[in-house]
Amino acid sequence: MNAGFAIWANPSSPHKSGRVARAALEEARAQIAAALGWNGEIIFTSGASEALSLAVSHCSKPLVAVSAVEHDAVLRRAVGVARLDVDQCGLVDPALARLDGLVAVQQVNSETGVIQPLDAIAKVVRESGGCLLADCSQGAGKIDLPDADFLAVAAHKFGGPIGVGALLVRDWALMRPGGGQERGYRGGTENLPAVLGMAAALEEGNGWLEQVLPLRAMLDSGIEAAGGEVIAASAERIATIGCYRMPGVASAVQLIRFDGMGIEVSAGSACSSGSLKSSRVLSAMRLDDAAASEVIRVSIGRETSEADIGRFVSAWTGIAQGRVAS
Repeated sequence: MNAGFAIWANPSSPHKSGRVARAALEEARAQIAAALGWNGEIIFTSGASEALSLAVSHCSKPLVAVSAVEHDAVLRRAVGVARLDVDQCGLVDPALARLDGLVAVQQVNSETGVIQPLDAIAKVVRESGGCLLADCSQGAGKIDLPDADFLAVAAHKFGGPIGVGALLVRDWALMRPGGGQERGYRGGTENLPAVLGMAAALEEGNGWLEQVLPLRAMLDSGIEAAGGEVIAASAERIATIGCYRMPGVASAVQLIRFDGMGIEVSAGSACSSGSLKSSRVLSAMRLDDAAASEVIRVSIGRETSEADIGRFVSAWTGIAQGRVAS
């Protein structure tokens, strides 16, 4: 990012500094495509929310269905369209996606970590003449990209800077132009320093995930041993997100008590957890309101250690047994 600030100029300007900035932007675009294993097009955005909005508003096909557990950035644009129900593990049945139009199903749920069977869903959608939009903000840079037509990614989810992301587009023919920059598909001067930071973060790779999976397994077993419940335990889940219920203790109480011990968790997704409202994701998974009000989300990152997990399980046990006062 420092290098980007040093050469910053508007990449759309025809003068020398603009051309230097444009060259750096296009090099970063190629680096990001290579790191993600993507052979389609890339439109830089301010993040995944803008990328999702861009796909819905500029796709050549109308939005016809979204999964019941999508991010608010999708649901806000899905008024009056069909909802694809999920089972008790939060999974969409691919057969429900047999629709001609734009279908939005996320790759990884931000509250539960559940991974959707997107390749199977994409096959059904395409056989019906439709196209698939996948919110990959939680999975990009960590697990393989799915076989979708539009994919939204956010840099800060894989170690890059906040305020930058991208919409990956399989084929320009699927999209209507609508801006002055990014090949005419998005308006606004590109954030060159942030894009360079995004490329650098992706090139660091995801080797650190190998140490995260056993940590999540340790966390799951520790919470179950303490009388807790692992949400969607039987589903395939990303290693970096865990969703847990502490029977008899409200989520709000848990957040306060964990925070007092220097442990930061959330209730629901980070975009809506401040409201402490009942999670619509958990409701869609048929968890009743009482049980859903006792659920928290835990994230595991590059810096998380086995000692951190042990301390968390110890704190969880203390709160569950009433040994930690509010």
